Amino acid sequence: MVHPVALSPKARTQALAGMGQGELDVLVVGGGVVGSGAALDAATRGLSVGLVEARDWASGTSSRSSKLIHGGLRYLEMLDFRLVAEALKERGLLLRYLAPHLVRPVPFLYPLQHRVTERPYVGSGVLLYDAMARASGTSGGLPVHRHLSRHRALREAPALRSDALVGAIQYWDAQVDDARHTLFLARTAASYGALTANRTRVSRFLRQGERVVGAVVTDLESGEETEVRAKQVINATGVWTDDTQAMAGTRGQFHVRASKGVHVLVPRDRINSRTGLILRTEKSVLFVIPWGRHWIIGTTDTDWTLDKAHPALSSKDVTYLLEHVNSVLATPLVPEDVEGVYAGLRPLLSGEAAETSRLSREHLVAHPVPGLVVVAGGKYTTYRVMAKDAVDEAARALDEKVPGCITHRVPLLGADGYPALWNSRHRLAGHSGLHVARIEHLLNRYGSLAPELLALVATDPALGEALPSSDDYLRVEAVYAVTHEGARHVEDVLARRTRISIESWDRGVDAAPTVAQLMAPHLGWDRAHQDREVDHYVKRVAAEREAQQQPDDRTADAVRLGVPDIIPVN
Repeated sequence: MVHPVALSPKARTQALAGMGQGELDVLVVGGGVVGSGAALDAATRGLSVGLVEARDWASGTSSRSSKLIHGGLRYLEMLDFRLVAEALKERGLLLRYLAPHLVRPVPFLYPLQHRVTERPYVGSGVLLYDAMARASGTSGGLPVHRHLSRHRALREAPALRSDALVGAIQYWDAQVDDARHTLFLARTAASYGALTANRTRVSRFLRQGERVVGAVVTDLESGEETEVRAKQVINATGVWTDDTQAMAGTRGQFHVRASKGVHVLVPRDRINSRTGLILRTEKSVLFVIPWGRHWIIGTTDTDWTLDKAHPALSSKDVTYLLEHVNSVLATPLVPEDVEGVYAGLRPLLSGEAAETSRLSREHLVAHPVPGLVVVAGGKYTTYRVMAKDAVDEAARALDEKVPGCITHRVPLLGADGYPALWNSRHRLAGHSGLHVARIEHLLNRYGSLAPELLALVATDPALGEALPSSDDYLRVEAVYAVTHEGARHVEDVLARRTRISIESWDRGVDAAPTVAQLMAPHLGWDRAHQDREVDHYVKRVAAEREAQQQPDDRTADAVRLGVPDIIPVN
């Protein structure tokens, strides 16, 4: 088993220094799920690797997905069998082997609204879905689908209006905390030797004639620049792909178009159901996804041409989601039920389709100029395949023979030993003094690394207490986020290392001062610096709330942009 490496402040400094020495085999630009996956893929092939991210790990699309690991039932209807089969295979690998501590099964109920024709049509699709999963050899042990009468469906989901369905089909998929999973990819890559640094922006590419031979990266925390030489550079910047390609003086062989997907969270008691829901809309599907003490409701699929870093929700978005879910609920949701919101941008490959919902979720890899590989498109579930294809393309241009991809059998940190620790959770609770529910929480977020947090609590029992206004998360998690997970700012902890920013009614405002205080000694912050961090976070939440009241994308975007990044990226 590989020894876990901490993404500490010192490790970040050393990584940046290391990138400036000699020549890397591969420099990966972009710390989302594909970029982090590519760094892990390259590192486990024995290549020397650098990974840089301008903001925070998973700060873009990779922390704002629907948090599903799934094949995509609607792609079957589009006859995209290859994409579905590929995604189902990846779902099984994640569930069973690669990240069982982060990915878990979730049931969904598909209400049927038409007699005679709908059940055989939908049923045949779900039957094929299950069959394809089993044919992949990595079904993940999920139950097969089942047909339910209206009476049995209402027992599973009493919140549904009895006249909203004539029966139902229930099937199983999986879900993940996307931000944590992406972080674990980056940290696992570091444990296999990759040099990783967040808050580090590529300022320009280094060129020798037509060839890209590396990049100048700027440490946004200190302003220092480092020349990073690399035989191959992989551009994995998602919706920023075209911007990054432009730095290399090429328009590229394909282009990326951003599609906004919005989600709202409501408390679990607002919808009485033991299962998630999947509902048809006029353009796509709507999910109601169980998420701890909450439900995630999403998503939309609309063109977005405004700010890419902080796509904003408008009141129109919230109304759209609530209206569609209320069409089947006996007790409708109201805007006051919404406790958290978030929006993400899908990087869709540009095509002839007028609507983003019709653009491709396939991915493409290109070599627009020598030394620069570009990967874009795809979906979260198939990140590993995208990463493999990008590294394969880079490897073809390297002089030496490069081993093939092995990430299908490289578990992420925290996976090895997780089942045994889960079975021992009551013993761990007894030894640590924490309630077993706390131990389960830590195991489901850190896997077999949870003892590292328990060791911190043993040293300082106060770290075992919950953060303010968020009973689910412990103070030790804020400390560990800095010492082991690369968090540099309060927002990093509240929005990505934890999900307090979308899961609590106050969106983390009460927790911010405590988090700043816990982070301070590890980052050398004085009281004035702590106050700046808290003030910025409070203003961020206020801008988000105000944007949520605006009537459309443009006005919501203008309000959200009123609070820029705490560390300017451009």
